[in-house]
Amino acid sequence: MATLTFHGAARTVTGSMHLVETDSRRILLDCGLYQGRREEAFKRNRHFPFDPATITDVVLSHAHIDHTGNLPTLYRKGFRGNVHATYATRDLCSVMLLDSAYIQEKEIEFVNKRRERKGEPPFNPLYTRQEALDVMTHFVAHGYRRPFDIGNTVVEYRDAGHILGSASVTLKLDGAGTLGYSGDVGRKNLPVLRDPVPFDDIDWLITESTYGNRLHNPAVEVEDEVADVVNRAVKHRGKVIVPAFSVGRTQEIVHTLHRLTEAKRIPQLPIYVDSPLSVNVTEVFRLHPECYDEETLEWVNDNKDPFGFGRLEYIRKVEDSIALNGRRDPMVIISASGMAENGRILHHLRNNIEDNRNIIMITGYQAQHTLGRRLVERAEEVRIFGETFRRAADVVVINAFSAHADRDELTEWFEPIADKVKQVFLVHGEEESSNDLAEFWATQTNAKISVPQSGQKAELG
Repeated sequence: MATLTFHGAARTVTGSMHLVETDSRRILLDCGLYQGRREEAFKRNRHFPFDPATITDVVLSHAHIDHTGNLPTLYRKGFRGNVHATYATRDLCSVMLLDSAYIQEKEIEFVNKRRERKGEPPFNPLYTRQEALDVMTHFVAHGYRRPFDIGNTVVEYRDAGHILGSASVTLKLDGAGTLGYSGDVGRKNLPVLRDPVPFDDIDWLITESTYGNRLHNPAVEVEDEVADVVNRAVKHRGKVIVPAFSVGRTQEIVHTLHRLTEAKRIPQLPIYVDSPLSVNVTEVFRLHPECYDEETLEWVNDNKDPFGFGRLEYIRKVEDSIALNGRRDPMVIISASGMAENGRILHHLRNNIEDNRNIIMITGYQAQHTLGRRLVERAEEVRIFGETFRRAADVVVINAFSAHADRDELTEWFEPIADKVKQVFLVHGEEESSNDLAEFWATQTNAKISVPQSGQKAELG
């Protein structure tokens, strides 16, 4: 018998965290930061609904911050077990957790200046860079399809096709059958990475449902859509501003722009990746060709760099980033964060959003209550750094870039186990999306399908 409790990403798309308890182990599946309204996120991320010191192991699905970003807090509050991950996920976390800690420290520094003016006591950062470094010493890396033991539980990773190093996980629970955890499921035919691998035979399934009630345009159309955006901006002497996640999305966009430039489908124009984290992450991508698809490997074998070409410049220095704001020639600026909540992208949006020559290209999911979501909704006015700006720039949403499978792609991934699984738990989706997928899948399987709430328990066995 084993117990499963949902502590994050339940009826929401952020803060992934699920606890599996067996006779000998307390295993946490992911430990992500909750991202949303500032006050709610502050409370959720600082307080765990269990004692972190009792967690024996963390099993990570992939490196995105909403799946890994609260690991340093877990360590701060007493966790001293092993953190299991694929090799690429470990390497990405070594960059991303330090970056996240830097952001925590800088944001609290800003908040404390205001609190000091009001005579209020200072806050501590959620965690520090030292704590991010400390938790990295607990990482244990594993290859795909290489089973490993956690007590009486046998764990195995398989490629999820979502970002570099992403994995779906099987846990063979002693006396309780096999639990499958999807992590985030990717899409077929996306640039750079291999396609997701479905499960073979499991009894219980926890799966994401981010796009459980929506369909993407075919991934093969993405080059047409990007070419149209770039050529339209160039025609009007405008800029293309791209909020992009540093892991996965930035590298896919760069690769697509490279292909379009080589094919002469877009003109030779300056392209900037303005994010120190994206620069560092791209270096990690270069270290892991074992995650590439066949097409990208052919590029590598032909001595081409999938993430670099003549018109592309990676920017680290703040002064070089600021200099872009004064430029009026056509260009593409790719910058983090992907939901436009922090980082250098805010400066580029502030300086370009009121110019109708420019285009803001959205290439990924935008959670509720984020600036990215307000842009997708084409709000006439938005607030950036506390100031109100009138949006004159066009907004183009390219869902074909999404690294999350849509409803039909999730269903295709689920089909091999639809007649075998006993129960399905739909997580990592807004409530409407999860409920709609549950209703749709009810016609595909005889398994019990549920959409758990935060704190809900399930008995496995």
